[in-house]
Amino acid sequence: MTGEGSESSAPEPGSFAVDTRDGRVGRVMGRVGPYVQLRAPGGGAEWDCPPEAVRPAPLGEVLRARVREVNREGRLP
Repeated sequence: MTGEGSESSAPEPGSFAVDTRDGRVGRVMGRVGPYVQLRAPGGGAEWDCPPEAVRPAPLGEVLRARVREVNREGRLP
């Protein structure tokens, strides 16, 4: 029963979400098995997060994450 609810409430790929276990914000890359894969703004390794520990990021966090991505892109050669 809880699996169905977490499937429908999982953030869409490309959106930002919060890993409630540690508060990290990441871009949703997709799902692998039962896990949602998140990647830090600006790049880095993806990490697996159980769907019940993922929430959509608040607007302020999304804006900060997007600024980090843009700043990182500006520093690349």
